[in-house]
Amino acid sequence: MINIQDKKDCCGCNACGDVCSHTAISFTSDNEGFWYPVIDKKLCVDCGLCEKICPMLHVEEIKPKEYSYPIKVIGAYHKNITIRFDSTSGGIFSALANSMYKSGGYVSGAIFNEDFTVSNYISNNKRDLSKLRSSKYVQSSAINLYKTIKDLLIKGEKVLACGSPCQMAALRTYLRKDYDNLIIVDFLCRATNSPKVYRKYLDFLEKKYNSKIVYIKAKNKDHGWRSLARKVVFENGQVYYGEGHEDHYRRGYHWNMYERPSCYDCKFKGFPRIADITLGDFWGIEKIDPSLDKNLGTSMVMINTPKGETFFETVKSKLEWKEFKVEDVLPQNRDAILGKIKYPKIDRQAMFEDLDKMDFDEVAKKYFPYCPPRINKKKALQKGLKLLFKTIKSPFDIYRVFKYNICRKNTKSNIIKGAFFNPLSYCALDLHSSANIIITKGIFRFGVKKNKKSKLETRLLLEKNATLQIDGKNFIRNGSDIQVFEGAFLRFGPGATNMGLNIVCADRIWIGDNTRIGRDVWIRDNNGGHSVIQTGYTDKAPVTIGNDVWICSNVNITKGVTIGDGSIIAANSVVTSNIPPHCIASGNPAKVIAENVIWRP
Repeated sequence: MINIQDKKDCCGCNACGDVCSHTAISFTSDNEGFWYPVIDKKLCVDCGLCEKICPMLHVEEIKPKEYSYPIKVIGAYHKNITIRFDSTSGGIFSALANSMYKSGGYVSGAIFNEDFTVSNYISNNKRDLSKLRSSKYVQSSAINLYKTIKDLLIKGEKVLACGSPCQMAALRTYLRKDYDNLIIVDFLCRATNSPKVYRKYLDFLEKKYNSKIVYIKAKNKDHGWRSLARKVVFENGQVYYGEGHEDHYRRGYHWNMYERPSCYDCKFKGFPRIADITLGDFWGIEKIDPSLDKNLGTSMVMINTPKGETFFETVKSKLEWKEFKVEDVLPQNRDAILGKIKYPKIDRQAMFEDLDKMDFDEVAKKYFPYCPPRINKKKALQKGLKLLFKTIKSPFDIYRVFKYNICRKNTKSNIIKGAFFNPLSYCALDLHSSANIIITKGIFRFGVKKNKKSKLETRLLLEKNATLQIDGKNFIRNGSDIQVFEGAFLRFGPGATNMGLNIVCADRIWIGDNTRIGRDVWIRDNNGGHSVIQTGYTDKAPVTIGNDVWICSNVNITKGVTIGDGSIIAANSVVTSNIPPHCIASGNPAKVIAENVIWRP
């Protein structure tokens, strides 16, 4: 019978529970949140099946003897940009799954349950693909998975099974033979995280945002594939983007703080691979072949067996792909393909004890605090001055930069760090002494002109206690007129604006990151103080424009409107009501004419 003496000898695949026909094996979680088999000796008949199918005991036996390296290494992404955008990498799993669904087969993978625990799931309904797609970054329960797959295979059904390398190794040992109607897909797995830690992390976010979580997407691409952002949407409409190591959970994962003990010496990495096909991120593709990049996700595909190669042929027409060498993918994926991860230099027992008593952010600050990259002040000064003198074109530009950044009391900027207000020639600036200009990062160039001979005026009015906030590199082209009235707030994220932008802000206008604004656009959050005798009428209401929005020429955006992330507002439209994310809206009033749209400048 299975007898776990050292926790590093159990990968938590759940296969032993599936093989026990006497239901003598159950699983209980330890103080770290990882489950291990528990034997009911009253029910156990000591048949030894659990030991025979344990992948930890038979890993060398199930590795293919005739293939020491992948047959092929492919870099690829799905031609359907919506699928690519919604996938962790390049959308190759979706292509494989759809091929299996099309043939009438079944697909298995990990899904979020209602409480955001993760389980392995199998179905022949292609509508389930949206749940199966994307990595979850926490250990999934595979109870009943192996039994279900074997029953389907015996009945002659086709199955594409996707899971972590240890789970797919367990499937091999459980089946004890290969099936022609089975395709096994695994992925490059650095390590698996504790479900208990993940739940504590979600509890922390729900407490912070005072709302229940309704949606999670790891490696969300709203800010680009390389942002490594975890997007979390709450019931109250708020959205959290945890980018890179600023996110506590990702930082702890990358620093190996709460991985399963067996992961620190994983037996399922390296070559040969146990799966027919292996998927992963193709980090470094921008250096090897930029044509496959665009920061939307590119997959690395290892074809490990002839059966895997044959099946991959069925999806090639759906992909943009090129063949590479193993050496091309190793540098950026060494830990996931070959290497061991290091055991953390902390008191792990104490950390998990604290996890029971403290909020997740407190545990993170104590055991794996965020350390922003150190700034070399001398180099930062040199870089800032170089950027300043590269940006300015004349002595008058220098004068204006210093006048409106250094001499002006209520301008908060940092020239040395390259965050400053840069008004150009032919700008009419009427700035009340109490009005705030806040430049958190990037240069805000005001009055940029394409026609160097133009004397077209660009105007900025900031009344008493008004605030203009710039949170990234941006420019406003000439001929624009921006007015921020008393006590009002206007924010720009990084982006770009064409000629003739007109903004009248009397309350609050928020323009998101990476938004592009075409010519002669009007944005106003008020009706100019006019009274209308009508139930529910208000003269002003905030305008919110999300991230990655494209506003085309001659668009008019009225008060109280929210435009969702990634949407496109067609030319000459009048936006009078909310526009959902990732769609195209057109007309007067603007209506949604296309959904599930992804665009990039």
